[in-house]
Amino acid sequence: MKGGQVRVSNMDDPNKKPYRILVVDDDESLRGILNQVLTEDGHEVVTAGSGEEALEAFRKEFYPLVISDIMMGKMSGMELLKEIKLLHPETQVVIMTSHATIDTVVTAIRAGAYDYLIKPFEELELISNVATRALETIRLTEDNRSLLLRLKYKNQELEGANALLKEMSIRDGLTGLHNHRYFQERLAFEIYRSQRNGRIFSVIFMDVDFFKRYNDTHGHPEGDKLLIELSNFLTECLRKSDFLARYGGEEFVAFLPETSKARAFQVAELVRQKVAEHPFPGKDTQPLGKITISLGVAAFPEDGNDDSTLMKRADQALYQAKESGRNKVC
Repeated sequence: MKGGQVRVSNMDDPNKKPYRILVVDDDESLRGILNQVLTEDGHEVVTAGSGEEALEAFRKEFYPLVISDIMMGKMSGMELLKEIKLLHPETQVVIMTSHATIDTVVTAIRAGAYDYLIKPFEELELISNVATRALETIRLTEDNRSLLLRLKYKNQELEGANALLKEMSIRDGLTGLHNHRYFQERLAFEIYRSQRNGRIFSVIFMDVDFFKRYNDTHGHPEGDKLLIELSNFLTECLRKSDFLARYGGEEFVAFLPETSKARAFQVAELVRQKVAEHPFPGKDTQPLGKITISLGVAAFPEDGNDDSTLMKRADQALYQAKESGRNKVC
């Protein structure tokens, strides 16, 4: 070490932040030199006179950088290095040696050391430079970890937004039921699956009777409220395994898996009765003195083995229910 050296602190850079550094050496004067240099650089320095003392300090508090002599008393710097890497692999360790053989340095580097310093120090700047490089590696690791966390959070936000957009694209904006588009996709899939597995199912087409008159009497906002309440009520009337969608306007359609046409008629009749008996707001102004629905039933494959034929048959059955007086199942 050369005396009378004038140093420029690396912490003069406002972008550099201070770190906690653990200095380990059984030579008190050398610990003092390292302490002085690194403190002048703006870091918080803790010193230890042995590997055991250093390990105890490290177990109590985390140090991102440890500078340790390699030749000490009972616990060597190499042993300390291995213990530190077991506790915190991200900690950078710089070893010091006065026996700068290739074997010593290579062994330490292979064990996880970041860099090395040779004693006695030719220039105090060497201490700062090695510490600065090690801390820059730590800083980059921290920045990368922070970036990965931000990217992970952004990806989660994006996945959530995409899931929401996907859900919105298949949901009716008013009632929250699945929409016409989703029903058609689901129906096509169920037909494909039923054709392969020899299964049956039924669909029930439903339409609110005299809904235009309800809107004319009470206004469209009240009509919307009626559709919302009715959609919730219909969901409660059906089984959990059944699938209900808003087909359009005041029309709803239910998909009943593993259900014969005879059983679907029974379900449709039960739903019709419950709707007619329910005290929906504004029912007294309707022609029948209550809110009612007409229903058309079609079954796969009895009424059609493709989606267009099946829905056409259900629509025809609904039209028949309307023409025969409404509040009926056909």
